[in-house]
Amino acid sequence: MSTFYDFHLNNNILSGLDKLGLKNPTSIQEKTFSAIHNNRDLIACSATGTGKTMAYLIPLLNILVNNQSDTNQEEDKHTNLNIKKDTIYFQNAVQVIVLVPTQELGAQVAGEIHKLCELSDIAIKALLLIGDGNINRQIEAIKHNKPNIVVCTPSRLAKLIKLKKIKVHQVKTLVLDEADRLMDKACYEDILFIRKSLMKRTQVLLFSASMTKKTIKSASAITYKPVILDLISENKECIPKTIKHIYFIIDRRQRIEMLRKIVKANDGGKTLIFINTKYDLEETFQKLQYHHYNVGSIAGNLDNHTKKKVIEDFKSGKIQYLLATDVASRGLQIEHISTVINLNLPEESIEYQHRAGRCGRNGNVGLCISIITENELPKIKKYQKLFHINFVRKKLFQGKIVGK
Repeated sequence: MSTFYDFHLNNNILSGLDKLGLKNPTSIQEKTFSAIHNNRDLIACSATGTGKTMAYLIPLLNILVNNQSDTNQEEDKHTNLNIKKDTIYFQNAVQVIVLVPTQELGAQVAGEIHKLCELSDIAIKALLLIGDGNINRQIEAIKHNKPNIVVCTPSRLAKLIKLKKIKVHQVKTLVLDEADRLMDKACYEDILFIRKSLMKRTQVLLFSASMTKKTIKSASAITYKPVILDLISENKECIPKTIKHIYFIIDRRQRIEMLRKIVKANDGGKTLIFINTKYDLEETFQKLQYHHYNVGSIAGNLDNHTKKKVIEDFKSGKIQYLLATDVASRGLQIEHISTVINLNLPEESIEYQHRAGRCGRNGNVGLCISIITENELPKIKKYQKLFHINFVRKKLFQGKIVGK
């Protein structure tokens, strides 16, 4: 097994990774490192929870550090400033752009950057720019902070570029995180505009847990001879084998009552519960609250402050059960979720992969429970074939989960 020392990383970054408890790269981190360091465009697909964010952050920060170290050494010869030894300082220019589809994912990516840079003594400035934020405040933040990395939603970045409020002529790398969502119709025109605003030689990296042929074809408009890495097809494993999949068959009207009983029987620690519609989510939330379960919800219509507070409470353990729709949850990267429950099976098959991958991250054991009707059994069989997983039917007996 390789270690991060095999990558010949800057000592500051190695120290930061060590403080984070990261010693061995995941497969996606190991297989993309060389392409990123060699300035190749890249399309990378790997299952949820395999470390895709760090797969691009580590090499990109290492490149920036190596480039800036030489500049700092040269400048130190001509200054008497008392600069902290071994701290690496950066020029005031945007050099990396990370595009994200949601505020939640953006906040988490920005948080990972801040954490790794702080632990590595790298004086880099990262700024989060999202579509829901006040644009005038964001413009002031750009002027004041002079960020080296911006994490942003495509619509907001495109608007800032058109207003000439952010300079992108020195950007060396453009990253699309959750590229399958970013390359859809809603974002595609903004993506094309952003790419055309950058230097011709700007590196483009696409990362996702699912990559369709359509997405890869669309990516040809923004990439140049990209390296294509599909670990899901290579390994025939879209969902980690550490996750177990079980299901219960019920009458449609029994869904919420069965959920309540399963939650009581499982008591599986931090649990994420997926519901297809906001109406059903609200009804379920009220009934679980009535029965005194420690529950929160992130419906798509919540304001950002409330949603952020609920997510933080779930992360810290103040909330044990979190209800979410697919729209509200995409981009969430919350560690130590032990159980995922599908009150409804998702509308699109690929969403089952994204849902299940919220638990069992980084090699941990996870459990994905689905509550279905007899008519939905064909979907279960479809998932088995599509994702190379096995489902086991269960039932409740005297308050415990048992076999058929």
